[in-house]
Amino acid sequence: MEFVIVTGLSGSGKSSAVKVLEDIGYFCIDNMPPQLIPDFAAICHDNEDISKIAIVTDIRGGALFFKLGDSITQLHIRGINVKVLFLEASREVLINRYKETRRKHPLDEASGGDIAKAIDAEIELLGRIRENADYIVDSSLLSTGQLKEQIAGLFLEKASDGMMVSCMSFGFKYGAPGEADLVFDVRCLPNPFYIPELKEKTGLDKEVQDYVMSHEQSITLRDKLFDLISFLIPHYVTEGKSRLVIAFGCTGGKHRSVTFAEQTAAYLRSKELKVRILHRDAKKK
Repeated sequence: MEFVIVTGLSGSGKSSAVKVLEDIGYFCIDNMPPQLIPDFAAICHDNEDISKIAIVTDIRGGALFFKLGDSITQLHIRGINVKVLFLEASREVLINRYKETRRKHPLDEASGGDIAKAIDAEIELLGRIRENADYIVDSSLLSTGQLKEQIAGLFLEKASDGMMVSCMSFGFKYGAPGEADLVFDVRCLPNPFYIPELKEKTGLDKEVQDYVMSHEQSITLRDKLFDLISFLIPHYVTEGKSRLVIAFGCTGGKHRSVTFAEQTAAYLRSKELKVRILHRDAKKK
């Protein structure tokens, strides 16, 4: 079982970090008191469906938070592979973030409403936890996308493992999918609908795929689309995008669009990307 404790300075990006962990398959819980973490880990250990866990715990827990070290020791004793991810940012950046969001700092009352004093106090209180952290990420100069990429890079072999690409086929006569990030119109290609023996089949059938891809313009379009998609995906990953929907549309959503969705999915899988396929209209009459 992989166990990650996310902590750090208020306003440093813990919420963004845990969203990344959730996207890459971690079961995530926010603001858990440290005393509950060992018992929760024991419950998860007995659940075969949960193998990766991320817990956010921080100064919002008040005095309870400072039992974190004891809780981590208990996890180690139980043989649980626990890592601590500590997020921070410069004092000036944190002050500006609080001014922009107008959020209340957890130590606001203790500092008499002085945000600078609250941040200084938190930095001092969390000093020992920071020293013992496995990973320290400074978000001061990172965009949201860059922060996501850096977090994913810590817990994945490659950042692109955190992206799920959905290849969708659809029929324009039923409307274009609103959830698509990229939409490609393949109605320019020869239509198997007008071949009697192919009319009732779909792009899932080899005969239809063979027919669609037997034309030079289909091969040229496929190769150009593959080049474009290969160019775009790393940039989406850099921006921290965790879901990408690539949609291919033809008239009825049964032949050409299905063929291209299948071909693209196979290509992306050969590049070791995580891919799912949805044929929205293939079974419609």
